Amino acid sequence: MYDKITEQYETLEAQGLYNKGAYLIANAIGLKMQILSSTYKLHFDGDKQKRYVFKIKLIKGGKQYTFKFGQSISEGSNEPTLYSVLACLTKYDPETFEDFCANYGYDNDSRKAEKIYKEVVKEFNNMQRLFTSDELELLTIIQ
Repeated sequence: MYDKITEQYETLEAQGLYNKGAYLIANAIGLKMQILSSTYKLHFDGDKQKRYVFKIKLIKGGKQYTFKFGQSISEGSNEPTLYSVLACLTKYDPETFEDFCANYGYDNDSRKAEKIYKEVVKEFNNMQRLFTSDELELLTIIQ
């Protein structure tokens, strides 16, 4: 369904034009991104250094998904690109907790791993709500 878009994205990616490729896909599926705010704080469990954390809203049609995005420390206060946000979102079903742990190297006897798993499932459910299965499949090329 999106063969031509995929081909165009791969050409842009080969040229190192990742963000341009992300906008190509976003335009094809009617996706918009808004950056609502930012704070400077510890974000991930285990963070020892503060980073800028942006509140992001993805909008598609009448649907939206708002979440926090922890910017790379090396990027400082620079706003995240559409590419960096889409590359980090969960586009695959994490399946069972046991599958998740096996696929991503987590201990399946860990409360921390279970907490991460629940957050990943929540994110994936929001992605399924926002996008069709074909659109999610297209988004998987952004890595």
